[in-house]
Amino acid sequence: MKKYLSFLIILIFISSLKAQTDFKSNTTNSSFLNAASTISVTIGGDFILTGSFPALINERVDDFVTRMYNEGRTKLIGNITDPQFLDQINKKLNGYSLRNIILKRADGEVLHIDLLKFRRTGDFSDNPYLKNDDVLIFAPADLQTNFISVSGAVKNPGTFPFVPGDKLSDALELAQGIDKSYENVDSADVYRLNLDGEKMQKIKIKLGSDFLLKRGDRIVVPADQSQRKNYSVLVLGEVNRPGRFPITKSNTTLREALKEAGGFTNDASLNRAKLIRGTTLQFILEKEFGLSLEKESQYLNQYSNPIVYQYERNKMVRMSTLTELDTAFFDIDEQVRQMLNESSINFNNVMDDSSEIGSETLRNGDIIIIPQKPNTVYVYGQVSNPGSIKFVKGKDYRYYLKEAGGLGPLAESGDIAVIKGVSREWIPVDSDKLKIDAGDYIYVPKNPARTFDYYVSRVATYLSVVASVATVILLLTQLKKL
Repeated sequence: MKKYLSFLIILIFISSLKAQTDFKSNTTNSSFLNAASTISVTIGGDFILTGSFPALINERVDDFVTRMYNEGRTKLIGNITDPQFLDQINKKLNGYSLRNIILKRADGEVLHIDLLKFRRTGDFSDNPYLKNDDVLIFAPADLQTNFISVSGAVKNPGTFPFVPGDKLSDALELAQGIDKSYENVDSADVYRLNLDGEKMQKIKIKLGSDFLLKRGDRIVVPADQSQRKNYSVLVLGEVNRPGRFPITKSNTTLREALKEAGGFTNDASLNRAKLIRGTTLQFILEKEFGLSLEKESQYLNQYSNPIVYQYERNKMVRMSTLTELDTAFFDIDEQVRQMLNESSINFNNVMDDSSEIGSETLRNGDIIIIPQKPNTVYVYGQVSNPGSIKFVKGKDYRYYLKEAGGLGPLAESGDIAVIKGVSREWIPVDSDKLKIDAGDYIYVPKNPARTFDYYVSRVATYLSVVASVATVILLLTQLKKL
């Protein structure tokens, strides 16, 4: 038994030695292969970093440039957290040209590389493999004077670095070709300034021509833009098929859109339905109508920017005669107008073919909200248990106050108001026209507690006024005696 155990130990020891030898051999081979698979490439000119760097033997120019840029950017930015400073650095780092890169090889061969064109067209002739001792020289990026620009009926208009020998076809490739949404595009206009910039020549060129461009040429591809765009409206809430529906540019009606949405459900509250144009506040729709626009962010427009809101408000009041107090009230109404630009439409007869309301013309981005019929009255303010109380037809406000736990100790019972759910009109509870409807709100204001100092201050103010009046009367009396 001992012989077998000794043999097993020796076998394990030999296997361990062999494993260690194999590991060292593999490590050595791996290091040898890594060394054998790298080459040296030098970067010069106007780039984020210059010098000689290792590159893989099967690495193309674009792969190498991208890798070196990312490594250099990471080192330069480091732990910078200031967003403005970081933005300035990024602009500086991105100010290098991907065009007219000179590739010099050790055997004397010189290639002109256009990485921007490679990224736009996928032509690998502009992205060759690197060789040992290659030198990449980046030309300065100067889009102020050394440029060509392309605009009009192209997929990606822009301004690009000019390279001597550029033709019209090169410029169109950089702009990724003609946009297929345009029709009957067969020519381009080249606008060329003289040296002093005072005179401009317009040259019309047929597409497909090998017209030779000059530095500073501006190419415009003229065409009438197609109006076949993705016009649509969003219909949400109590309709049979809610969603987004295609419309025409200017003549689809509200009735037609609602028919596309399958019409109203039995739970639709037409009195509270809205046609909203240019809405900006997603939370209003979520809170007021219980509807989410999480996946419909394209409907949120420019008024979400407070600067734009202030600009709109200033335009409205610039020539007004509002007093200071009037301006405070106006600002409330103006903010509501901008944030929820809704149309005053009665949806009750909207599906009637003879209804003018149903013939309302929709615009791209409109949102139609058909909320659910409410079945509660909301009571809040100075009550014991504020919240929603189930609506009971015919019950007055006292019933809902009782269901909400009754008035609190600081309630101002003389100023209780009903806020109508549709119009948001405030109606005192002692009004003859008061009628509680589902969806209404009952607000109980607070009678604020006053300190002794408050009453002393008020009395002092009154006494001061009385004293002033008495002084004036005394002076007038004395003047009469004189």
